[in-house]
Amino acid sequence: MVGVRRPDVVPEKQIAEFVSRVRTAAGKNLQSVILYGSAASGEFHEQFSDVNLLCVLHDTSLASLVTLGPTVEWWRKQKNPAPLVMTADELQRSTDVFIIELLDMQKHHKVLFGDDAVAGLPVSTARHRLQVEYELREKLILLRQGILSAVGNKDALWELLLGSLPAFTTLFRHALMVSGAEAPDAKRAAVQALATRFQFDASAFLQLLDVRERKVERKQLDVNDIAARYLQGVQKVTDAVDTMLEAGSR
Repeated sequence: MVGVRRPDVVPEKQIAEFVSRVRTAAGKNLQSVILYGSAASGEFHEQFSDVNLLCVLHDTSLASLVTLGPTVEWWRKQKNPAPLVMTADELQRSTDVFIIELLDMQKHHKVLFGDDAVAGLPVSTARHRLQVEYELREKLILLRQGILSAVGNKDALWELLLGSLPAFTTLFRHALMVSGAEAPDAKRAAVQALATRFQFDASAFLQLLDVRERKVERKQLDVNDIAARYLQGVQKVTDAVDTMLEAGSR
């Protein structure tokens, strides 16, 4: 029986320690540190979520990166991914290619130090639909590879499904956006809205969200059955976005 779920807590003290260390290491080269992703959006899960940080530097030469090495090494030992490192100019020039990432970052981010290098970026949505299809197709191919590697290993299959879920729910929200529909921020609401719009079975995604949110235990579910419906759902959404793109080009 699943116990009462305790609230997941963003590791604020750990984040503050990183900011202190990176300020000392980078000095005047550091323009800003920005928290983004689930830790900024309110959907953070200690077991499954990463703490995502963007460090905006004036100079990103090898020498500058090397000075941050010990700080990043400490951060990774806390089981966090290395931060993204960009210049403000690179951010400005990336607004037509990192559309999904920057739109999400603009919607949910927290400035931990320095300037808000994200809020005022003029993100172009001209290629938004194309990026959504590209990301869906790429991740669908990777999903198939992962399933092939996990055949006969239920634990590996669980890790694959739960690990890929955040990326697909993000892309589902953007599929809603490019289809002209309102896109809810919450993963569950976005999946349900897209399932209604594109007419696919969302049950596998909802069950995986239940596992992430500790509403149900894995042993109560058939992972192979979930994987079959999950794969079918991703394929259906990818095909729908592709068809929508073809219709738009005509």
